[in-house]
Amino acid sequence: MNKILIIDDDRELCALIKRSVQSEHIEADFCNTGKEGLQKLKEQEYQLVVLDVMMPGMDGFETLEEIRKENSLPILMFTSKNDSISKVRGLRAGADDYLTKPFDMDELIARIVSLIRRYTRFNHQAGAVQKLDFDGLQIDLENRSVTTENGTFELPPKEFDLLLYCAKHQGKILTKQQIYEEVWGEEYFYDDSNIMAIISRLRKKLEVNPSSPKYIQTVKGIGYRFNKEV
Repeated sequence: MNKILIIDDDRELCALIKRSVQSEHIEADFCNTGKEGLQKLKEQEYQLVVLDVMMPGMDGFETLEEIRKENSLPILMFTSKNDSISKVRGLRAGADDYLTKPFDMDELIARIVSLIRRYTRFNHQAGAVQKLDFDGLQIDLENRSVTTENGTFELPPKEFDLLLYCAKHQGKILTKQQIYEEVWGEEYFYDDSNIMAIISRLRKKLEVNPSSPKYIQTVKGIGYRFNKEV
């Protein structure tokens, strides 16, 4: 059974989420500070973290940064209504998705299920291609990791899924709508901050010169394309 960790100082909300995800056969632990959350992640294995931005002491951003130093599991963040700065900051720091408070519980459950499914969906049959090789970049589908001249490392789920989707369509121009609907599994609502933040994170990790990308290239006014020359 999948298990998630909820880190939020609202105890009643934590208890409500825990009860709600049980309908999808998902177990949940919760804690009310970032420090407690980091300790639980050291003690147990989880498939996803739900993390609130506004918490006393160590806030959600600080907690997110600490999690990402050692863990690539999916992270869904709660932000305040219409707080676009927090959304972009969280996505750039390594969050995979966000919801604004107040939110619909059914939507939260759907996003949790989707993130977990995408994180665990690559079950390859014997003989299937396990690695994609490019000039200076190797993508390992089985371990969900990449290898560059800087070594081998795992990517957070959304970063890996977006990179893999582009790489599998090497040379093809992909619109932002195509990328969003494939990677997020949701209808596109012309909010490009998610895509742009993840592309930026990928370039910083994969590129020698992020301002002149070798792999995922921008097609102005349309979307992105994985370089057919690599």
